[in-house]
Amino acid sequence: MGEQHEAMAAEAVEFCRQLIRIDSTNTGDPATTGDGETRCAEYIRSLLAETGLEGQWREKLAGRGNLVVRMKGRDPDAPALLVHGHTDVVPADVTDWSVDPFSGEVRDGFIWGRGAVDMKDMVAMTVAAVRQQCREGFVPKRDIVFAFVADEEIAGEFGARFLVDEHPELFRGVREAIGEIGGFSVQLREDLRVYLLGVAEKGVAWATLTARGTTGHGSIVPNDANAVARLSAALARISLREWPLVPSPSVSALAEQLGEALGRPLDVDGLDGELASLGPLAAMLRPGLRTSTVPTQFHAGYKTNVVPGTATATVDCRIAPGTDDEFKEQFMELLGPGIEVGWEEGRSLEAPASGALLDAMKAAITAVDPAGRGLPFVISGATDAKAFSQLGINCYGFSPLRLPENFDFAGMFHGVDERVPVTALQAGTRILHRFLSAQ
Repeated sequence: MGEQHEAMAAEAVEFCRQLIRIDSTNTGDPATTGDGETRCAEYIRSLLAETGLEGQWREKLAGRGNLVVRMKGRDPDAPALLVHGHTDVVPADVTDWSVDPFSGEVRDGFIWGRGAVDMKDMVAMTVAAVRQQCREGFVPKRDIVFAFVADEEIAGEFGARFLVDEHPELFRGVREAIGEIGGFSVQLREDLRVYLLGVAEKGVAWATLTARGTTGHGSIVPNDANAVARLSAALARISLREWPLVPSPSVSALAEQLGEALGRPLDVDGLDGELASLGPLAAMLRPGLRTSTVPTQFHAGYKTNVVPGTATATVDCRIAPGTDDEFKEQFMELLGPGIEVGWEEGRSLEAPASGALLDAMKAAITAVDPAGRGLPFVISGATDAKAFSQLGINCYGFSPLRLPENFDFAGMFHGVDERVPVTALQAGTRILHRFLSAQ
């Protein structure tokens, strides 16, 4: 690694620490969220301005600032690339942590703090890589748009959704995007690390169920008229539903390319069994293979001997790509009579699982980590890609990190003692720089 790239990697570490020190907690309530997102975006703006890059500032609410910067390419008519990251973080209870969650402390080879992996690391890597490109006099073949947005952790009302709905001109010509949840490594053998590249994202459908029945004395009202009993029976059917594996194009591509990496063909229909021996990799891949329906809340009644007239519950549904419409029909069949349902939802996404952009990701990974191999996978969570896809943008998860073996990466998201390995961040910055330099 050259001296300049060492400086770039060091900058990424410092920028990540400084961003963590800015408390940008998103409480979900605009009255209590504060101005941390704006302070993060202003810090980013100052770092990019040092290289001559100026951006567009947009905010729906004071303190919830969004910064969009366009790096002009040689061909203004070529389809542009979007690189997006969010500056908000979920709350952290300091009493649960080993360190101050907003200290950005470096200890035992890790940067500790809320946002270390979700996703101030990617924001820091992006800024460091762009600054290095500017020092090199780099001009991309096509425009690259960088968006640093607020409010991803709730609904994007003040961030990505706001920009897409009210300022779509900022993303003129963008056809592809990279963002969070993807590009991280899982070690399979001494000579093989797979980097999971997010090519699809499960749909989100949060169902609120309301059962209605007869109000009365517990010794009189029968269970067939009891709202609690009716709703409990529906939740039992939902919990016991075994959703089938969906061999979507993304899952088929995963089976094919994972088989190539392992040196043996894999049957997509038997992918569950094939993954069983792959340890941590299986835990990351399995949720993307099928729909899941998980009851999360139940509210009813106020006294032991009084049958309530209504009962409500919520179910967190994550829908396999391409099955959103048929899922709703099947879910409604599980409910039974006398239950109403309301939905809060975002449809599943699926981008092409092959092509020049993915090839560039894989080439950048291998250049920095010769034992690394990129594989497509389905993201089980929801990201700002839900908003940006509405502009016709194919969205991918690519926030590269070379992680040490047995590091509980998934457990860091919204977890206590969230942290990112310093070496992972440094390698990720070099991968991201190579990838952007190929655009």
